Amino acid sequence: MLLTILQYGGSALVLYLLFRLLPGRQVWQALGLLPAQLWLLVLLGYLAAHCVGAAKYRLVLNIGGAGISVRQAARCYFAGLFGSLFLPSLIGGDILRLAMALRVAKSRAGVVLGSFVDRISDFAALALLAGIGAALVPGALDLRSRKIFEMVSGIVILAIAIAAVVIAVLPVRRFSFRMKRRFVRLRGAFRSMMKQPAAMLRALSMSVTVQIIFIVLNVMLADACGLHLHFRVWLFAWPLAKLAAAVPITQAGIGVREAALAALLVPFGATAVLAVASGLAWDAISISGAIAGGIFALIAGRFWPQTGSASGEQT
Repeated sequence: MLLTILQYGGSALVLYLLFRLLPGRQVWQALGLLPAQLWLLVLLGYLAAHCVGAAKYRLVLNIGGAGISVRQAARCYFAGLFGSLFLPSLIGGDILRLAMALRVAKSRAGVVLGSFVDRISDFAALALLAGIGAALVPGALDLRSRKIFEMVSGIVILAIAIAAVVIAVLPVRRFSFRMKRRFVRLRGAFRSMMKQPAAMLRALSMSVTVQIIFIVLNVMLADACGLHLHFRVWLFAWPLAKLAAAVPITQAGIGVREAALAALLVPFGATAVLAVASGLAWDAISISGAIAGGIFALIAGRFWPQTGSASGEQT
């Protein structure tokens, strides 16, 4: 609870500093240029992209043997989307999604490993798109942009290396018999995934598709605000800003994403005011989409109750 309060405070502080440094009236004027029809269109596109995300979520969980249905996956996924508004950082909603999926899945190991793979595939998609964007605009990257790109890339590589080392040196023999059984199940789920490389590649392609849709929708909002940049610039800057927002210092990345987006887009001719305005417009869409996801999960819970968890793996 305290962490959530601190992160809300962090978001408020970053937004306050942005509006202190920038002419706030111009930011609101840029947001006022957005027609209601565009808001609705982008929101529908946002939810459609998350439907692809829900399908990918079910795919990776079931590769590991979770055995959840389309309805169960959709409810867990959109409840997690809603939970991201209240739980720590961008990945906070994963906690709620995981807890709900564990109640209905045939394999808890499949849920745990699949949830991890689901999030990693999203980060990998963002890193891949940012790398492609950097390759398309190498001459236009200034020193600051290169440093941000190198820093984010280094963090991703370091995180993967740390995870690999932890897995390699984990003293499994020192754990209790119950924990050893869980590790065996995780290993079985991992082997099941490794035997299906085509499905794993399909999951990554779905993650890339979702992120590209998000970028296109963000470009639509930015164009309406008066910020006109080449798509390849957004391909570079937007994924990096979203990766920066995953750092758990603000709630749902609000504030950090806008600051990072402005820092990344200004070298390409954007004004900080319009960059922040487009970021705030996206925040409004993501908050509205999360609320819509929560309503769907609530309604789905009344008509499709999540019961009937298999008894094979309750420990």
